[in-house]
Amino acid sequence: MPTCYRHPARETAVACSNCARPICPDCMTPTAVGMRCPECSKERTRVHTARSITAGHGVVVTQAIIAVCVVAFLAGGDVGVSDRSGSGWLYENGALNGYLVADGDVWRLVTGGFLHADLIHIGFNMLLLWFLGSEIERGIGPGRFAGVYLAALLGGSFGALIQTQGWTVGASGAVFGLMGYALVEMRRNGIGIFQSQIGFLVLFNIALSFRPGVSWGGHLGGLVFGAAAALLLHEAGRRGPRWAGPAVLGLLCVVGLVGALVVAGDPALTDGT
Repeated sequence: MPTCYRHPARETAVACSNCARPICPDCMTPTAVGMRCPECSKERTRVHTARSITAGHGVVVTQAIIAVCVVAFLAGGDVGVSDRSGSGWLYENGALNGYLVADGDVWRLVTGGFLHADLIHIGFNMLLLWFLGSEIERGIGPGRFAGVYLAALLGGSFGALIQTQGWTVGASGAVFGLMGYALVEMRRNGIGIFQSQIGFLVLFNIALSFRPGVSWGGHLGGLVFGAAAALLLHEAGRRGPRWAGPAVLGLLCVVGLVGALVVAGDPALTDGT
């Protein structure tokens, strides 16, 4: 049994998720991507300063996704606060719609995840994306983070089409995927889901998912695919070569894509709003 690097007399099965040094309970600091040692925890706190956020070191993919969502929202021209009335050329040609996907508009499975209906919709999603995405991207790197996000986005589109063939927009499916990824990582590192704010965040958002007009299918689909990405990445890293991680993420993306295409346009599914 390894011993804590700061307390050699204490045996522990937990290692820092950043530097991999063994740490005992007194040295553990819970984060969205697992337990961290005191030194790495201080490092994590420093990256949340205004200066580092502006510089964006290590979170380029998270910032790029947020930038694309904000630009698309402003370009749409419909910036209502909470009327959820997405419209305009971008909405008509990019929003997810099962019947149009079945007719060949496959890109909607991705573009729908970058469009939002109103200010509250985009504001809440971007806040969660920054909170979760910046932590996870720092932990696994931009390449793998991009793969996790895409898999969760496609999983969210798959789930959304199972619920409804009608119009659906928003990054919430992919954001729920990041929640699923964080929950699995916490569990793998011996952290109870309510030892940090992530567990309460997931339960709160799942409860909100069943309000009228909300794509609970997209939320749950993203959550499942994000959790699957964490499990597959861990197994690939433990047993396979270096290329195994990107390979399993690519396979998960294919599963989400094929699943969404199979259910797209299915008249047996409920057609909602």
